[in-house]
Amino acid sequence: MNLSNISRNFTAPVIRETLQGVIIKNVITVVLCISINYVNSTLVHTFIKHQVFNMNSRYILYIHLVINDIILLTLFTLIQVVGYIVWTLNVSLCMTLVLAAVFATINNPLTLAVMAVECYVAICFPLRHTQICTVKKTYAVIGVIWMLSSFYVLPDLFIALATESVEFFHSRLVCRTDNIFRNPGRKERRKIFNIVFLIGVWLTLFYTYFRILVTAQAAATDAKKARNTVLLHGFQLLLCMLTYAYYLMIDGLLFLFPNGIMVIRFAVSILIHILPRLISPVVYGLRDKTFRKYLKNDMFCTTSSDTHPQKKS
Repeated sequence: MNLSNISRNFTAPVIRETLQGVIIKNVITVVLCISINYVNSTLVHTFIKHQVFNMNSRYILYIHLVINDIILLTLFTLIQVVGYIVWTLNVSLCMTLVLAAVFATINNPLTLAVMAVECYVAICFPLRHTQICTVKKTYAVIGVIWMLSSFYVLPDLFIALATESVEFFHSRLVCRTDNIFRNPGRKERRKIFNIVFLIGVWLTLFYTYFRILVTAQAAATDAKKARNTVLLHGFQLLLCMLTYAYYLMIDGLLFLFPNGIMVIRFAVSILIHILPRLISPVVYGLRDKTFRKYLKNDMFCTTSSDTHPQKKS
């Protein structure tokens, strides 16, 4: 693409939609975002409120996943709604929002891999679990996750700062990743990172699943539950991977419905960015007995405390 052909305000040709279509799409997106974020925020509140959770590495990792979902959903909805209202955004603002959303997107599969490892340690090395999966080490691993995500995200920012003019950062454009990060080598670099990250995460999930599967043959209830949890992590990862098929899905649907570009983009965005966020509350928020008990108490304002955290059901 020849950058000299871009107009001075750096905006690309766009297709205007009808007011009715804009209102319907924004209402759907906002309602889904508020609904999912309400549930996720309740999960975070429950985690913070009860000591039994914030001293457990498993729940710390889970709430990190939920917080990333909240960030991603909020930014996706904000970019879409503001984009429809004012159509174009300041490049610097758009870049900040997109970078934060990409951070959250990359954090999710890495967090799933670490959660699978925690399940593996809990089942295969139960006597060493409390020594290996300490709270301090868990937060250190979360720091490593953010550091790895920065290797994916920050090069785009540094290249843009080095190659783009000051005028570009003060201009306005349609807020899309390809519009603000225009370096020709970005796509190849992104493919390499995606392949490395996904191979690493999938190998981790497969290894932990089969090791837990062997342990589960002894009919241990906890092992079978952990096996099912890792399977759910794999399903979550498959949904996360839909992000990498975004343009492929759009191209395929456009081939079938050449006049439906705006509807197709909206539908694929909902499928990829919003619906996968429905899975996280289920894995522990509804499926885990301990979390479900405290969550129910918090949501219905019933009396509950950590006075007897050692009591077994």
